[in-house]
Amino acid sequence: MRATSTFTRVLFAGTLTLALACGQRTEQSAGGESRRTKPLTIKGSDTMVILGQRLSEEYMKKNPGEVVQVTGGGSGTGIAALINGTVDLAQSSRAMTDEEKSKAQQNRGAAIVETPVALDALSVFVNEANPVKEMTIPQVADIYMGKVRNWRQVGGPNAPIVLYGRENSSGTYDYFREHVLKKADFSPSVQTLQGTAAVINAVAKDRNGIGYGGIAYAKDVRAVGIKKDAASKAIYPAEATVADGSYPLSRKLFFYYPANAPERVTTFVQWSLAPEAQAFVSEVGYFPLR
Repeated sequence: MRATSTFTRVLFAGTLTLALACGQRTEQSAGGESRRTKPLTIKGSDTMVILGQRLSEEYMKKNPGEVVQVTGGGSGTGIAALINGTVDLAQSSRAMTDEEKSKAQQNRGAAIVETPVALDALSVFVNEANPVKEMTIPQVADIYMGKVRNWRQVGGPNAPIVLYGRENSSGTYDYFREHVLKKADFSPSVQTLQGTAAVINAVAKDRNGIGYGGIAYAKDVRAVGIKKDAASKAIYPAEATVADGSYPLSRKLFFYYPANAPERVTTFVQWSLAPEAQAFVSEVGYFPLR
């Protein structure tokens, strides 16, 4: 009997190790039976990937045995995955549409919960060598619609403007098109890149380049001041100007999940809103909720 008990304990320990190795943890139920907790899966906004990854890393440190998996692909991709039920939580740098929420509710059997997790300044970036310090929203729109093609037309050098932007599955693309272009079409000369990091890298290497994206990615480029119109004061992206709404392109970054989501989802979201987690939002380069 003792040998059998020892074998049973070894077998159980091996099963637990295998469960952890497979990205799941084994819990003991009240009746003594084991049950597995699935990993929390998060997908969506490339803008939010660095934020989601940092939050998940800290959450797993705080909760040993929990597994959180974060992938990008764009806000539209994350929302589509939420709708079809292949992901627990969608990250999006734009608000879900009513149509998307309706489809998700129909497929997931519950209303969709929208939770802002951070604040962002959608920024317009230029090369550090570019002397242009500020632009109006109409000027930026004219540039991205192809109406303004030379930096000289907006106070810069006599040089062609090279456009970099995001793919149309991006929430940042949608936000920029709605709030800057007023839903007009982008110029066909825009070089679309996957991820804000790629846009920043391109602008950093091209003295005639211009790009847009979340403020957290600003490195080796310069974010210009944005004016609502020619008569307005230029406002630069910063925590204070985003918090008080004076920066014209301030936005929220969202988590989306169904109201009937399992506890692993709601617990993570609630923790992400706590002061402890909001401090990591700042460290990543976005702005905490006020």
